[in-house]
Amino acid sequence: MRSFLRDGSTLFGQATCVMAQTISYRIGNDLDLDEVIELYRASTLGERRPVEDRERMQEMLRHANLVVSAWEGNVLVGIARSLSDFAFATYLSDLAVRASHQRCGIGRELIRRTQQAAARAQIILLAAPKAVEYYPRIGFTAHHSAWVLAPADEVQ
Repeated sequence: MRSFLRDGSTLFGQATCVMAQTISYRIGNDLDLDEVIELYRASTLGERRPVEDRERMQEMLRHANLVVSAWEGNVLVGIARSLSDFAFATYLSDLAVRASHQRCGIGRELIRRTQQAAARAQIILLAAPKAVEYYPRIGFTAHHSAWVLAPADEVQ
């Protein structure tokens, strides 16, 4: 496992995840919105989420019915935000880990705990462009027939 020092630096080009041992995980969407938005920005997911629209971000968090968060002390370092029926499908809509904490297994653990919380459901997601290669490495299978209808597009 590759690890980083608390400041995100590495030793001799070899990462050492000393902070991974101090990460705790929680389930629930009762999170401080400012902390969530700051995490999205620190993970680069903020580039693809409406972080400037607080009301929309609050709705996204409030209506997610399966949220797993990762904490280093009092600092939010990761989040898996999902919608699930807990029987067939869990849509993992956001997976965000602070850039300073990536490559330490936190994202993998967030997904593992999401899967445990909805054990009978398959996890479905749309990968961010920078994460397309990540998901196959941790066991996901690509699906060739996913479709998206944007809010501005109408069913024809």
